[in-house]
Amino acid sequence: MTVNPTTFADARAALSAVREETAKAVVGQDAAVTGILIALLCRGHILLEGVPGVAKTLLVRSTAAALDVDTKRVQFTPDLMPGDVTGSLVFDGATSEFTFREGPVFTNLLLADEINRTPPKTQASLLEAMEERQVSVDGIPRPLPSPFLVAATQNPVEYEGTYPLPEAQLDRFLIKVTLPLPPRDDEIAVVMRHAAGFDPRDLAAAGVRPVASARDVITGSDAVRRVAVSPPVAAYIVDLARATRMSPSLALGVSPRGATALLATSRAWAWLNGRDYVTPDDVKSLAQSTLAHRLSLRPEAELEGVSVAAVLDAAIGSVPVPR
Repeated sequence: MTVNPTTFADARAALSAVREETAKAVVGQDAAVTGILIALLCRGHILLEGVPGVAKTLLVRSTAAALDVDTKRVQFTPDLMPGDVTGSLVFDGATSEFTFREGPVFTNLLLADEINRTPPKTQASLLEAMEERQVSVDGIPRPLPSPFLVAATQNPVEYEGTYPLPEAQLDRFLIKVTLPLPPRDDEIAVVMRHAAGFDPRDLAAAGVRPVASARDVITGSDAVRRVAVSPPVAAYIVDLARATRMSPSLALGVSPRGATALLATSRAWAWLNGRDYVTPDDVKSLAQSTLAHRLSLRPEAELEGVSVAAVLDAAIGSVPVPR
């Protein structure tokens, strides 16, 4: 296959412009937008965690508007059924036959809002879609559009009426990004935007316009797979994963799937920064967002107030950086 560097550069420029467009609606969440772009480029999925009111839903909607891709939103509730997400067979009286009616999962970007508010049975309905990029109903696999991304949100401070995601499903998310409360200057900017008439339900009025397309995402994904990874950097990624498995504070360390996920996100980050090779700094930059949600603390470590982030930082610090 002939490589076209110009096409790759155009796709990079278009996807980089998405961050500027999203900033017209969302203040100070550039890291989360970058996370969505990395997940798209790696054909993965993203989990966005934050307290209510930090613009998780608005962030995904704004990014989708800047990407010019088809998007659907599902509000996850305790009574939501798997068929409400994937689709189901419906009896057609005119033909006396059952026909398949597509669910909202048949889209490019699915916003799974408050995913931890629905029971495990409905949460699990997304597993095949996320891993195989298809939905099987009545034994028939139905492929999903390309690109396909699940952007799920959850509230980390409210536990009543919620169903925490099991480790197996958390591992399906390529990246987890925590949206913090904004610093004072950013919060003032948010309030002033609303004072000037900003309506989060009308993104077009905020000036958010499409600057990239599904084709740019697919072209970028092809470019990311060509980013070179030297043997020392590959070994560094493996050593980071193995260091978490030896931590006395962790009951569950990073699996080989987590190591390959870190490889993928590091490649995407390198490409977005204009390089065709991965550096150890790329790996360290993506380690927290790619690996932290795959780790599980031992009960005694939780009682001592140890955080997963601190344990991962310690593991990273224990591994020599290749030169």
